[in-house]
Amino acid sequence: MSDLVVALGLVLVIEGLIWALSPDLGRYLLATAAATPEQSLRRAGWVAVALGALIVWLVRG
Repeated sequence: MSDLVVALGLVLVIEGLIWALSPDLGRYLLATAAATPEQSLRRAGWVAVALGALIVWLVRG
């Protein structure tokens, strides 16, 4: 359970860095995501899930 909390904390750090260091980049990424077709976003999301699971498996394996 503590690993999950650490992972969520790291997500917040990465998300926060985008907004803290370059708010314009954050706005651009949001606008780009809003203009992207739903199917492409879903595909990218599943790819991210698979890559994340692979990384965890390789590190924790």
